[in-house]
Amino acid sequence: MATLTPTPARTSSTPALRRPPSKRGQKALLLVALVIGAMFAGLPVLWMLASSFKANSEIFQSPPRLVTPGFSFDAYTSILTDPVKLRFFGNSYLVAGAVTLLTLLVAVLAAYAFSRYEFRGKKIINVVIVSVQAVPPITLLIPYFGLVVALRLYNTYPGLILTYMVFTLPYAIIMMTGYFNTLPRELDEAVKVDGAGPLTALWRILVPISVPGLVSVGVYTFMIAWNEFLFALTLTRTEDMRTVPIGIQLLMGQHSYNWNEMMAMSILGCIPVLILFLFFQRYFIGGMTAGAVKV
Repeated sequence: MATLTPTPARTSSTPALRRPPSKRGQKALLLVALVIGAMFAGLPVLWMLASSFKANSEIFQSPPRLVTPGFSFDAYTSILTDPVKLRFFGNSYLVAGAVTLLTLLVAVLAAYAFSRYEFRGKKIINVVIVSVQAVPPITLLIPYFGLVVALRLYNTYPGLILTYMVFTLPYAIIMMTGYFNTLPRELDEAVKVDGAGPLTALWRILVPISVPGLVSVGVYTFMIAWNEFLFALTLTRTEDMRTVPIGIQLLMGQHSYNWNEMMAMSILGCIPVLILFLFFQRYFIGGMTAGAVKV
């Protein structure tokens, strides 16, 4: 008969079991991490904002100060009263807005076809669309420059718009296809029973309930077109065709930089994207997560 041996008592040298941190402690650690991350991300923006109200001689003073005696709105006044600099913003609004609208239109039609129909070469086309996303844009700069010049689109709005759409369409098609795949096909069948065609099902049923996906794709597309620098610099020549990123670069003179105006124009350039994200944040996050569920 087996004998039972008593369990040895835990001595002072035996390590005690560690208690898991409480939920309150976890929330506190998470809050601290978020605050540190927000400070790390927001400090450059805060310094850029403060520098836009300084004189050039005060930006690099030591020790650095957020508010200086030379506080003024001179940099903003110089930008907002200069027709050439205002033209930069007008060009960016025009190009980014056109790219966003055309990208959404083409992406919706293409995504509906990929989501609802089976056709020859569908998988190959999907692979090509994904592959375009993997190509670094800088490798296409010289071919695109030659193509735009050959098509007589150099230094024109259509040249910029069509070039930007090449980089925004793959992401838009992939996201909208994933979003349409989450919508039940019974919606299309119900419309067909009523005697309507596929385009009626698309524009009157699927598009209205796909607002979160459209908003997320639209905001992303607008950001890409608004912030693009390399192709805007290469495919335009005159000041009346330059966009905001190029306008900021033009403030860098040969012997001196207008730092306060550069910071002021950067702040003004951030405002459209910030407004879009603040107003459509709920749709943006919902559309991003829904479009990534099923492709």
